[in-house]
Amino acid sequence: MKLIGVGRGSSPPTPEGHAGLEERCPLVSVGGRGSGGADVVTGGVMVSDPGDLVASRAMYAVILAGGGGTRLWPLSRVARPKPFLALTGGSSLLASTVARLDPLISASDVFIVGDGRYRELIGAQLAATVADHFIEEPVGRNTAAAVALAAVRIDRPGDEIMAVLPADHRIRDEEGFRTALATAADIAADGSLVTLGIRPTGPQTGYGYVVAARSGDDSERSLPVERFFEKPTHERAQELLAGGRALWNAGIFVWRRDAALEGLRRHAPDILDQVTQALSAGDKAVTYGSIRSTSIDYALLEPASGEGRVRVIPIDVGWSDLGSWAALDEALREDGDSVVAVMADGSEHLDLDSHDILVHATGGRLVVTVGLRDLIVVDTPDAILICDRENAQAVKQVVERLAAEGQTDRL
Repeated sequence: MKLIGVGRGSSPPTPEGHAGLEERCPLVSVGGRGSGGADVVTGGVMVSDPGDLVASRAMYAVILAGGGGTRLWPLSRVARPKPFLALTGGSSLLASTVARLDPLISASDVFIVGDGRYRELIGAQLAATVADHFIEEPVGRNTAAAVALAAVRIDRPGDEIMAVLPADHRIRDEEGFRTALATAADIAADGSLVTLGIRPTGPQTGYGYVVAARSGDDSERSLPVERFFEKPTHERAQELLAGGRALWNAGIFVWRRDAALEGLRRHAPDILDQVTQALSAGDKAVTYGSIRSTSIDYALLEPASGEGRVRVIPIDVGWSDLGSWAALDEALREDGDSVVAVMADGSEHLDLDSHDILVHATGGRLVVTVGLRDLIVVDTPDAILICDRENAQAVKQVVERLAAEGQTDRL
């Protein structure tokens, strides 16, 4: 049994230490630099000395901490949503996201965009340097508005590289991830819009997909993007993978600030104009709240890919969006683990003859499991979730039902 102790994520961040696709968009795990100074393959990206790339571009990071995480109810709640939880042990997901950027991007160059309700949480979980770089959204209007807000509000030179990242993902190979970001910055210097694509391990329906315009080989650091697909059906996901050019969309983007602003001006001028107006409006919530709610993928990346301006870097860095209890189970489980137990706040777990289960407890009591198979058990002080792992995505429907019934105290 694998037992993980988890804190509340309130301390400052500390660093964390189908075949067709692999053949056509080659991906390799991390390697080292040879003694003769040859190129290396790291994080699935062919680069020269990673140190050269780190030093070659001025970069800053925009981390989107908008809340959400409804598929992780009852642990993820409105008062403390997914980015602020220590789901995998140690620091919160937000703090871990900030920490893994160092030393590529220093804390003084990291900005957080999110709901003003979470200002206190951000202040408690991050060093003051980062917490002071909080950009408040008056109301959540999806990622296109959040990115536009950051691009307008953060006053940096137009040719500086802006990296946009979700606050709540897990990445095992952090060095490979930083190298991929540095490579993306190098490619984005010519005005390209760059995204990182994750090698799929199966036809997941919970992720969006990026489809490269053609196949690649070991000599190419990036590929042109043909289009983006939102979360597909299982059958469509299988078709995408069979084509050998599809990658999971991690929602990680790298571009010059002026390229992002110019792209928004071309493809989403209404969003850019309303964000600008909201910054000078007396009632920012009303103006900002009227912005159409859409993702940056649809507003900018999809139309720009039709113009040949978007490139994708295929990577394999042990990524997970931790978007459901099943995804968390998969991220924590190692070969041979039959029971994964995550305990916090004085909780304890005793198991007899269960197999392939995840137990996550913050209720401060003993949780006993006997003879269970393929289940997820989540114990919190005021709610208990027991679900089949195959139906973990349906937890979102529970949240929707509670909201429809007016049970806001349980959300």
